[in-house]
Amino acid sequence: MYNRDANIWTSVDWITIGLYVAMVAAGWLSICGASYEYDKAGLFDPSGRPGSQLIWIGTSFVIAFVILMLDKDFFETFSFPIFGLIILVLIITIFVAPDIKGSRSWLVMGPLRVQPAEFAKFATALALAKFMSTYNFNLLTVRSFLTVCLLVSVPIGCILLQKETGSALVYLAFALMLYREGMSGFILVATICVVTFLVIVMKFGDDMVAGNTPAGELIVSLLILLIMIFMTYLIRRDRMVMRIILYLVILASLSGFIVSLFIPVNFVWIIVGLIGVIALFLIFTAVKNLIWRYVLISLFSMLSLCFMYSVDYVFEDVLEYHQQMRIRVALGLEDDPTGAGYNVNQSKIAIGSGGFLGKGFLNGTQTKLKYVPEQDTDFIFCTVGEEFGFWGSLLVLSLFGALVIRLIILSERQDTAFGRVYGYSVASIFFFHVLINIGMVTGLTPVIGIPLPFFSYGGSSLWGFTILLFIFLRTDAGRKEVR
Repeated sequence: MYNRDANIWTSVDWITIGLYVAMVAAGWLSICGASYEYDKAGLFDPSGRPGSQLIWIGTSFVIAFVILMLDKDFFETFSFPIFGLIILVLIITIFVAPDIKGSRSWLVMGPLRVQPAEFAKFATALALAKFMSTYNFNLLTVRSFLTVCLLVSVPIGCILLQKETGSALVYLAFALMLYREGMSGFILVATICVVTFLVIVMKFGDDMVAGNTPAGELIVSLLILLIMIFMTYLIRRDRMVMRIILYLVILASLSGFIVSLFIPVNFVWIIVGLIGVIALFLIFTAVKNLIWRYVLISLFSMLSLCFMYSVDYVFEDVLEYHQQMRIRVALGLEDDPTGAGYNVNQSKIAIGSGGFLGKGFLNGTQTKLKYVPEQDTDFIFCTVGEEFGFWGSLLVLSLFGALVIRLIILSERQDTAFGRVYGYSVASIFFFHVLINIGMVTGLTPVIGIPLPFFSYGGSSLWGFTILLFIFLRTDAGRKEVR
């Protein structure tokens, strides 16, 4: 038997717990600033949001205590049952949840509302950690990688069916953990390329250059061609292969130029044809010389072209109108200060009005006059900026930075693959949430509606992040327990 009771309080990482308590306290103060009204419920009145959040904070501390009291192997043993249970709840939510602001993601049980998507994060992290710590697991094998992708895709699919796109995007954070565990950098490069291609096609989609040539598609197709050539060179630096590719480029360029002298030419089609010919050549070379990375380059190029031509369809026919407007506003394609851009504009005004020292606790005019919608949930950071100014915002960001760095340090010292994978999953989720939330509040990313951990109002969010964090703290504390 492990001597759990005698060691848990000396082996648990108190630095992380201190950061957790500090952020929860700062979050409560921010909620007070965002929602307190002098002529209504007091700060400790449970009918008001500050008082209600205090109840959630108290129950979160109880949950944290219970988690620390459990056996260190409890969560590793029951990882898959927990994951299966949460997925079942997500599926049930799709059919029984009421429509709230266009989504069906909340289970309503009398006065209590719970969002299961917040709990799916730690359940998915547990399932990934359990699977990736099994004997003979190798992320580089096709079977293992596809299984990992399936574990992440199942909650994403369920949450998308609830019409909670923002919550579903959070699961992309697991890519950071997978990269630490040996995932090829090729996949991260491909992800960066997809985002870049999307922005370029959206930004320059309606512009035309050289007659019938769309500017966005021209830029993206040229980028795909250059990346394709560059990766081919890096893999083998085969002079013969590079010489043939160079001849193909010169031939296509001359042909396009000559034809354009007589008829209008869409140069994108010439580049697409060139990419197709080079891809076939690389596949032939790969089969002949067993250089299978050439096949990956060809596949990347073809999929990139398919993505380029699918952007308009996805944007117009898949995304909701409000999502389209948020992306357009974020990319500077629309100026909608009273519509999709209203939240962000008011948020930036609130943050800017705080100056260096801020207006003081409960003295924020933008927040008191309710100019910023969702100011105590998704846009809670604007309250921090207005009431506590630059120094307060910097302090909050420093706390999150310290938490993520501490989680990485703890993850690296784990003596099991389960602990390491779960720890990096936790760090990745926190990093993604902070990055996107601060980005959307300051207008750097589209508004996708995800909370700021420990700061945004809500019991589901606070419970979810508390469970996510303290499972890892319990796992880390288990390293020092003696028999």
